[in-house]
Amino acid sequence: MTTATLKNPTGEPTAARALLSNADFRLIREALASHAKTLDDEAELAKVSALHHRLGSYQR
Repeated sequence: MTTATLKNPTGEPTAARALLSNADFRLIREALASHAKTLDDEAELAKVSALHHRLGSYQR
């Protein structure tokens, strides 16, 4: 059974649960920041920096 088929008592589909917590996002961001310090490839650094920024925008 998938989440799309689950219904709550009112018959509406249930909300999806978060896969990652805010603590998870912080840990991943810290790991990315540490990894970024070791990169020499500018293209890869740009990708890591963009991901780091996107993950930060999800922290609430």
